[in-house]
Amino acid sequence: MTHIGGGQLDLLSGYDNVLVVNDLGETLYYDIADLSILVKLGHRPEDFIGRNILSFYTNLDATNSTVMTVLRTGQAMTNIEQRLITKTGSAYTCKSSTYPIEDGGKVIGAIEFSTHYFDKDDLEHVEAYAGHPIYRKNGTQYTIDDVIATSPIMTALKERLPRLAKSDTSILLYGKTGTGKNVIAQSIHNLSNRFAKPFVALDCGGLAGEAVDRVLFGIESQDVTGSVSIPGIFEKAHGGTLFLDEVNVLPQEMQARLLKAIGDKRIRRVGGTEEIPVNLRIISAMNEDPEELIRNQQLREDFYYRLAVLQVKLPELKDRREDIQPFVDYFIHFYNKRMDMHVLDVEIGLKERFMTYEWPGNIRELRNVIEAAFHHVSGAMITAEDVPLIGNRHTELSETSEQSMRTGNLRDAIDEFERSLIENEYKKASGVLAETARQLGVSKQSLKYKLDKYGLRI
Repeated sequence: MTHIGGGQLDLLSGYDNVLVVNDLGETLYYDIADLSILVKLGHRPEDFIGRNILSFYTNLDATNSTVMTVLRTGQAMTNIEQRLITKTGSAYTCKSSTYPIEDGGKVIGAIEFSTHYFDKDDLEHVEAYAGHPIYRKNGTQYTIDDVIATSPIMTALKERLPRLAKSDTSILLYGKTGTGKNVIAQSIHNLSNRFAKPFVALDCGGLAGEAVDRVLFGIESQDVTGSVSIPGIFEKAHGGTLFLDEVNVLPQEMQARLLKAIGDKRIRRVGGTEEIPVNLRIISAMNEDPEELIRNQQLREDFYYRLAVLQVKLPELKDRREDIQPFVDYFIHFYNKRMDMHVLDVEIGLKERFMTYEWPGNIRELRNVIEAAFHHVSGAMITAEDVPLIGNRHTELSETSEQSMRTGNLRDAIDEFERSLIENEYKKASGVLAETARQLGVSKQSLKYKLDKYGLRI
């Protein structure tokens, strides 16, 4: 009969991972609690199966490996701490208990229970997955440390954020698509006294019809099959911050209901009769000029003033060109770690193009350009050949801009530029809304409005 040898198993509740090997030390089964850590250590789950446990580490051999020692001696090794260095250079401390698996008195394998510990010096190896681990418990990814600010305009904005975070006053973030409104909203939440409570984000552009009420306020119903109680976004954000992105695309009747809920700090679920108190801070965002939206009767004036007690205008990337290279460095660092590559920088000629390009898609477009380049680059430097799209788009759109600017009307020039950009992407996507919206970095509902505005709908 097969059994685990080595006497009585010690208490294993403190261990997270399980490894089973055969008599040769080849992995038969491996279960790890944190897959993101596994990725940063340079492995995929399927990489382990069938391979010898020693093949993953540079500092282990048959004499000092707990697994190999147990296979050789048939004796359990419990509560052993080892410093492990992976083939990718990552290091961590492993605490483990290892037991022989016996069949008829013969050792046929081993089972090891372990936990990984990362010292302060090791955290750089897992930063892409474990950055701000405490804050991530509240639903955020970013803090003020992630706000890149070399330019004077962004330096001043960054210095303003701690003051904005002190109160519960509603804040409106106004900026073009891709200017980083989500990063700023999360930073404000994590600077505030509400940081321990949820940060809940809602893309209002993705809502339509009756779904708006259900998503925002929840559902309360009862029939022969029983009762249904589903909290909405307002309840989920109770105690924390509710971030309403693209809030300007909501229909005016929904704006009125939202205005009442925000003012009363009470909501009523769809189908319910009870009013539920909510305690939260509202941060909203728009990617169009609110004053123009009010003039065009797309935005209720009273709704706007309720949301915009405090305002933050985010500059376009072309207006903060000192931040372009820091963003390039940031994204190169990010994709190096994600793709296990070693790109150093962008060649001088391409840097110059980056600095003169208008970046209509702002930071999001720059990120997409760097990501695309990582799929083409073959050396340590990203070249112009690695980012062909920026050249084509730059030519197309600069011609349109120059033609529009000759009219002398700023509003017409901006509209024509936007129309040209949307038309180009819409044609490239063969009229597919979802793909066009993804390329432009906007919601489908916002895109539909723009297509109708410019008469581009196929």
